[in-house]
Amino acid sequence: MSPLPGEQSVRTTPEGLLWEPGERWVRGVKGDVTVVDSRHPVLVWEPSLPVPMYAFPRGDVREELLRPAKNPRSGAHTGSKIFYDLEVDGELLENAAWTFPAADLADYIAFEWFERSGRGLDHWFEEEEEIFIHPRDPHKRVDALPSSRHVRVEVDGQVLADTIRPVLLFETGLPTRYYVPPEDVRLDLLEPTDHHTGCPYKGTARYWSLGVEADVPPNIVWSYPEPLPAVGPIRGLLAFFNEAVDITVDGERLQRPVTPFSAMLRRSSPRGPAPA
Repeated sequence: MSPLPGEQSVRTTPEGLLWEPGERWVRGVKGDVTVVDSRHPVLVWEPSLPVPMYAFPRGDVREELLRPAKNPRSGAHTGSKIFYDLEVDGELLENAAWTFPAADLADYIAFEWFERSGRGLDHWFEEEEEIFIHPRDPHKRVDALPSSRHVRVEVDGQVLADTIRPVLLFETGLPTRYYVPPEDVRLDLLEPTDHHTGCPYKGTARYWSLGVEADVPPNIVWSYPEPLPAVGPIRGLLAFFNEAVDITVDGERLQRPVTPFSAMLRRSSPRGPAPA
């Protein structure tokens, strides 16, 4: 993981975990039961994950709802060995919580967040705002800036979008994304899909695939109909995976970047995975 700004507050454990004290009031809820209520959480970065998670002082966790895991996830979460099942109102969530194998974090309990795990709580809140997917990284910026740059998007020479009023979204660790007003997009070349994703910085996105024959993966176009307030300028605009299309900005063709999304897009390509 790249060094984080503000290194004086970030601590490293021998296991390779990075952590720092958090300043937000955080609650986790399952059904009608508040399982976690903490004003002193810590943020933890695992070596294999680019996003943080919270861990909480034991006194801020309803430990009476936790049971030693029947089938602990051996080797998961940087070699953690202590896992807990969570029982709330008769429902048992296996391996919903754990303690990291680091002396610094021995008195803290972490919880699953990712919805796809099936082990997470129902809702998480920072102060009075509900947050999704994972905690927001305090060392990451996401800025949405209206621009007058000339942006053209193409696939195999076919123009998909052409605008001089994009919104440029700058997100730490990712290439600039170019959001285009729908009036400047060839919507007749796109087909809506049922695919949706969530982002803790931007909200919930809907997707389109290219409706004409081309060597591109599905779901290469997305939009945030109701973005979070911090990125309000992208509301209803369409963006394209730079990794899968050709983007020209002010007459300069951009190189297709290599990002964590590149492998995902190759796997979903109509031609199958790209050769190594």
